[in-house]
Amino acid sequence: MEISVGHTPDSDDAFMFYAMLTGKVTSPDFVVKQVVEDIETLNRRALTHELDVTAVSAHACAYINDYTVLRSGGSFGKGYGPIVIAREDMSAERLSRSKIAIPGKMTSAFLLLQLMIGKADYVEMKFSDIPEAVTKGTVDAGLVIHETQITYEQNNLRKILDAGEWWRESTGGLPVPLGINVMSSKFGPETIRKFDEYFRESIIYGMAHVAEALDYAMEYSRGQPRDLIERFVRMYVNDVTIEMGLLGEQAIRTLFQFAAEKGLVPDFELKFA
Repeated sequence: MEISVGHTPDSDDAFMFYAMLTGKVTSPDFVVKQVVEDIETLNRRALTHELDVTAVSAHACAYINDYTVLRSGGSFGKGYGPIVIAREDMSAERLSRSKIAIPGKMTSAFLLLQLMIGKADYVEMKFSDIPEAVTKGTVDAGLVIHETQITYEQNNLRKILDAGEWWRESTGGLPVPLGINVMSSKFGPETIRKFDEYFRESIIYGMAHVAEALDYAMEYSRGQPRDLIERFVRMYVNDVTIEMGLLGEQAIRTLFQFAAEKGLVPDFELKFA
């Protein structure tokens, strides 16, 4: 059957989907129609159930219906995650009174920031525009994701808050749940399981053939050098990506437990493959 599969124009997603999209691994059950959009666009498309399979922020699960969380393909940080950058040091209290650029209100990064500092003057913009907005003073600070987490110093900016550190201290070391993949529940458990296994094979192939998978991922490098892209990919494609296991599932449930306690998400039911 033909299914639409959405992923982001980010090197870690490209690395994971490489083998599937280039025929290095195949499935007798699925023909994939590739859709590439930034993560917040995919989050919003999931609200209207436009895609059969899609990458979404873990946070978005609180607002989308009739999707099942796949056990493969998750982006989990192990002791690291989104960070807040600024031109100068500032306290969390001052930060909460500042104008902060965020990469989208349904991103997991934004939910983590709300858990850390509560309300502030949040301004949505494209994630790749955030460092420049901070540099120019358009905003006081910026919440950065993807490779901008490790390139901000090129703009003479400094890290003032680290969601990965906060999460590790708050949970006793659970991985940080950021991006996941979901599949329409209409396909039923057996078909969802088959696609999950197909996707897992793609990730395993990429991890076993790093050089060629990175060659493909470099098409989504946004001009960054290969060594930086490899560093970023290795940060977010790990053993929990292959299979989230109980640890990954617990991390996602803990995120929503924290959020529910602060009234940041509505009541909803998580469905795992």
